[in-house]
Amino acid sequence: MKKIVVVGCGFGGLQFIRHLKKGVFDIMVIDKINHHQFPPLFYQVAASQIEPATISFPIRKIFQNRRDVRIRLAEVLSVNDAEKYIDTTIGRFNYDYLLIATGTRTNFYGNAETEKHALGLKSTYQSINVRNFILHNFEKLLYAEEKEGLYNIVIVGGGATGVEMAGAFAEMTREVLPKDYPNIDSSRVHVYLLEGGEHTLSAMSRFAQNYSERQLRSMGVIVKTGTLVKEYDGELLTLSNGETILSRNVIWSAGVTGNSIAGIPEEVLLRSGRIRVDRMNRVEEIRDVFAIGDVAYMETDKYPKGHPQLANVAIGQGKNLACNLQRLEAGSSELKPYEYRNLGTMATIGRNKAVVDLPFMKFKGRFAWFIWMFLHLMLILSVRNKLVVFINWAWNYFTKNNSLRLILKDND
Repeated sequence: MKKIVVVGCGFGGLQFIRHLKKGVFDIMVIDKINHHQFPPLFYQVAASQIEPATISFPIRKIFQNRRDVRIRLAEVLSVNDAEKYIDTTIGRFNYDYLLIATGTRTNFYGNAETEKHALGLKSTYQSINVRNFILHNFEKLLYAEEKEGLYNIVIVGGGATGVEMAGAFAEMTREVLPKDYPNIDSSRVHVYLLEGGEHTLSAMSRFAQNYSERQLRSMGVIVKTGTLVKEYDGELLTLSNGETILSRNVIWSAGVTGNSIAGIPEEVLLRSGRIRVDRMNRVEEIRDVFAIGDVAYMETDKYPKGHPQLANVAIGQGKNLACNLQRLEAGSSELKPYEYRNLGTMATIGRNKAVVDLPFMKFKGRFAWFIWMFLHLMLILSVRNKLVVFINWAWNYFTKNNSLRLILKDND
């Protein structure tokens, strides 16, 4: 039985394993964390709208009925394609096939000082950290002498995550803050959204861009486009146009870089950290090594600059690769090239405010918001978690309040 080592259990890695028939391969999953995460809703954890456990799923629970799947908690250090093994923090593992599904991490574009002080949002843990940090700074507003930096929440990056987070924090400061902190002047709390391009939601249509900017501004968000962050020292944010913003609350969602692994040839590594693959997701220049999802860079006629880094791409590549490896094991040389079918993109701005871009139509408002909620619920793994998230959303919708604003940190 051939050994497959899968590095990373995100959307792509998970679907790849699920679509391998039981008992055909000896599968080992290696991940730095023990749970599958649901990145589209990280911002809701950060804004105290849902619990972290509802979007985090223990990997061992997912595969507890698969005796052909072994799981190891470790970090992969390097790959040796000549001898077909990987080195990890817990030892060396041989493979017949290696799948790299490591996703991405926050890209601070080489600004070490900004990276030191800004808050990332690329994991459940970081989402909890943002929630703790923002809520704790609200507490400081009750007694701190220098308050201005505590009043300002700055989100860097106007993609879907940034837009959704800005809307969530705008609703929190408008609807929840006056109830929890009646002694704080909520009119002084400002949410900024900074975007380096000309428009928010740059990957979506002009219809979506205009709608998102209009709705955010109507919610009180200060949207600044064509604006880059020059530096941030933990208190003062300096912008490319020379403007400065005092803030202790800076959340960075401006870009990502691929989580590549040492040992991958430099000629197939892009500056973005993504790994160049062919239409079957084989890493170029290396035999029996594959990459899927956000870390993979595949050029096609439809996507000459690579596919968008979306969950649907990772899921589709994982399913397609599983079928291809099973064809190889069955003795077939006919492999199916991956082709992304764009089913559309969407983003939510707040309650009853969302925009949906489909290939054949575009719509916004309450209906789009319900579509957004339904599709995200369907992507969540377990029935129990779907139900819990739905109840949380329904409660928040009718009461405009929740009880999830917990500061979870070590007192030391």
